[in-house]
Amino acid sequence: MHKVELSYLLTPQRGKTALIRNPLMDMLHAVREQGSISGAAKAMALSYRNVWGALKNWEQTLGRSLIVWDKGQRAQLTEFGEKLLWAERQAQARLAPQIEALTSDIERAFSTAFDDEAHVLTLYASHDAALSALREQTSPHGLHLDIRFMGSVDAIAALNAGRCMMAGFHTLDQPDSHSVAAKTYRSLLKPGLHKLIGFAHRQQGLMVAKNNPLGIAGLGDLAQAGLRYVNRAEGTGTRVLLDELLARAGMQPSDIQGYASQEPSHTAVAQAIASNAADAGLGIEAAAREKGLGFVPLVQERYHLVCLKSELPTPPVQALLKQLQSRDWKTTLDALPGYSGERAQSGQVLSLRANLPWWSYRKPKNQ
Repeated sequence: MHKVELSYLLTPQRGKTALIRNPLMDMLHAVREQGSISGAAKAMALSYRNVWGALKNWEQTLGRSLIVWDKGQRAQLTEFGEKLLWAERQAQARLAPQIEALTSDIERAFSTAFDDEAHVLTLYASHDAALSALREQTSPHGLHLDIRFMGSVDAIAALNAGRCMMAGFHTLDQPDSHSVAAKTYRSLLKPGLHKLIGFAHRQQGLMVAKNNPLGIAGLGDLAQAGLRYVNRAEGTGTRVLLDELLARAGMQPSDIQGYASQEPSHTAVAQAIASNAADAGLGIEAAAREKGLGFVPLVQERYHLVCLKSELPTPPVQALLKQLQSRDWKTTLDALPGYSGERAQSGQVLSLRANLPWWSYRKPKNQ
């Protein structure tokens, strides 16, 4: 059975004929109406050679004859050619409402591209519940966020490679200049090249089963025998955070059963615990509450957005800053479990050196 592929055109106005156009059907219809290849070519404003060659190519592709090619006789369609036209008319008539609805949906989507007041901002970011809420809040205001969730390291690398306009990552509220985060992000972010933007202040902790049946109270309890931990992928901000907390506690990854396991998001970790495939995992409170899990708070984090300095004055970035600074956004953050709108510094352009204090250009005095 031959397959069907659909395509569309962008035009100032719609045609008044078939809802979905197909060049083969147009040619067959013209040949039947005009009775000759030359007549069909004239009606379609094409050359004879163009129409003749196209029909021959279609016959070869479909493996069937379309035209009765008898010299001196009026051109007519073969039975197969007539059946093709019949089938196309049936499909057009039967699917007209769906085709009309699909066309309207595509037109509405493209209307954004032709609206000078609308903006699209591509954002690669570490998974976060607040980003999904932001996307819903900005869309009615003409700012459409094209968000792709990935690890923090990959997100910033994509920003530096020019694949997105902004990246999202997170660090401890008070990061240390010799921390795992410093080692991870120092080579990716540079003062003078990047601009840091406040986005959200949130709590990370251990997601556990409802009512915390294992009595997990802190990071050290992850080492208890038989406890199954579920981890995030290497390169994600939460994996960096876990390694940071383990180092502070004097623990090793080998102390935790399940350290090598990987899930792509906070939601996926929560689902693994909710389905009893794991007992604990590091994540945000919002994901735990969504799945009806218990939550053991551990640390406060700042979720940052970052863009190149050259992009800061562009309309999409300025539109985003305006939305982040709004009272509505603060209210949205406060409504999310584990988030604080008051401490978020949302929409503020921040100093990289002050908020990520691991750049130092001074040599020690003894050198």
